[in-house]
Amino acid sequence: MGLVIVASRLPAPAQQWGRLIASQLRLRDRHVVSVNLLRPPERRAFRFIGLTSKCLVTYVDVDVSTIVEEEKSKDLASDCSSSFISDSFDNTSLKLIDGDDCMNSLLKIVPILPKYEKDTLAATPTHPGGLYALYASFFIGNLVEQLWNFAWPTAVATLHPSLLPVAVVGFFAKLSIFVGAPLVGNLMDHFPRMPVYHCLNTIQTAAQLLSAAMLIHALRSTRCKSASAMLHQPWFMILVVAGAVDRLSGLALGVAVEREWVVLLAGSNRPVALANANAMLNRIDLLCEIAGASIFGILLTKFPTVTCLKLASGLMICALPILVIFGQLINRISNGALECSKFSQHSDRTVKASSILHIGKIVENGLDTIKKGWIEYRNQPALPASLAYIFLYFNVALAPGSIMTAFLMHHGVSPSIIGGFSGLSAFMGVAATFISAILVEKLGILKAGAFGLVFQGLLLTAALGVLCIGTVSQPKLLFCFLLLIVLSRLGHMSYDVVGTQILQTGIPISKANLIGTTEISIASLAEFAMLGVALVANDVQHFGFLSLLSVSSVLGAAFMFCCWLKNPSDEQRKLFSLDAHFPTCEISNEYYFLQVPIQHLLVILAEELLRFAGELL
Repeated sequence: MGLVIVASRLPAPAQQWGRLIASQLRLRDRHVVSVNLLRPPERRAFRFIGLTSKCLVTYVDVDVSTIVEEEKSKDLASDCSSSFISDSFDNTSLKLIDGDDCMNSLLKIVPILPKYEKDTLAATPTHPGGLYALYASFFIGNLVEQLWNFAWPTAVATLHPSLLPVAVVGFFAKLSIFVGAPLVGNLMDHFPRMPVYHCLNTIQTAAQLLSAAMLIHALRSTRCKSASAMLHQPWFMILVVAGAVDRLSGLALGVAVEREWVVLLAGSNRPVALANANAMLNRIDLLCEIAGASIFGILLTKFPTVTCLKLASGLMICALPILVIFGQLINRISNGALECSKFSQHSDRTVKASSILHIGKIVENGLDTIKKGWIEYRNQPALPASLAYIFLYFNVALAPGSIMTAFLMHHGVSPSIIGGFSGLSAFMGVAATFISAILVEKLGILKAGAFGLVFQGLLLTAALGVLCIGTVSQPKLLFCFLLLIVLSRLGHMSYDVVGTQILQTGIPISKANLIGTTEISIASLAEFAMLGVALVANDVQHFGFLSLLSVSSVLGAAFMFCCWLKNPSDEQRKLFSLDAHFPTCEISNEYYFLQVPIQHLLVILAEELLRFAGELL
């Protein structure tokens, strides 16, 4: 039971009562009893004369009508007589304590912080200790995953020199992502985070161990003479299924960490802290990709393939309990931030969660989930930013990869130059993770994303121009061509980091997994489409056409993103209201995000590159 006494000369307006009640958001019942104190005549000269005292009684159920009747039937002493009159709030007063209205009224009276305090708050994560534990867990899990992603193609290639077995495993892995990603994302959105995290880690480890067992069995058995005969082997079919499960579970873990966990730990209202966290996760991902391939490559030079697979299996087994412990540690350090409910108490999604895995409705639920995932993806507030991210997947020619490697090898480029090109591209990817956080701090989230896309589009257009001028067999043109592509990776990876933060800000936390997995499903479809075009135009002479498609996709992504920012909607202003560089009122000038001089942007980029190079040296 709580008691609040308020004194006022005039009847309290509804706004004053609203401020009183805003501090008591969880009251079951509120009854106000007015007491008109009758004082002796000699005491009416005090300065408190004429005041009306009101008693706010909380956490108690009072039958006011009964009190009034009892007071009428009793005669009280003249010096302490009191009349109890029921006073109930009208509808306008009650509206002040409804959810968002109450919070908005509270936020209006919060004092405005100075700029330096705002900057400090924006750069401070909500749970810094939980973030550090998340980095460690992400490093361990990603290192094992990247090592296995390099190990299984190498082992399959030793069984037969044809590329067909590796292509089949990769094809079904992509297919599983396209079909199963929305299903897994929907399941993750309907169940608690910690059990889902442990379950996905266990499933991924089991799938990797099963794949390793099948490869060890194949290496110890009689080799198949043809690639088609290998495809019909039972162990290969199990390998395909296990590879698809491994890829799908790894994708789900990545989406959970990069789209949901990091937002809860860094804080969606801390843009600089969230940008730094996203940059760190991308940095860890790139370093694990390099380290995983290097570790398994060193092992292959010292031990047989079977021994290397056994060592990789032992690493998987040791990593699983560490990941489970780190998951619990993250939640404990962050004071249970990962256990908060994704839905409101009155949401019906918790009821639907039990029916998702109904055995008799698996197909029906699966189709409904895929349809729902596409609808939710289409209706998300940051759809153009997500589509721009998907458009970048159409760039398969002017980027490090198999097509670029085949093109350079056809023109007689030395393998050492190709290796240096890939290494510099990876280096630029790591540098972009540092630059992206600076761009967000200097330009804001949306301007940083626009800058990354425009920067990449301009450099790739210049690279296409160099390709059209002459042949890359000339050393100067080859150097200029490769240098432009390497520098374009700065813009690509910058938007990869910033675009992730835009989607983290624009997507509700209750739909983060479903929309994130659906986005990756569509991105895998884009890769399918471009690989199909590459198979049709498999002649090296058609590389110029593939390059034109790649440049068009990047420019289309930049144009789409810029048009989205040209006329921001009210919902967009509300979502990115914490971005100090984003306008909160209507703007008449076009492309406001380019108001910052390009010289200033280039100076920022050059300073960060020099600083990053100095830290490495």
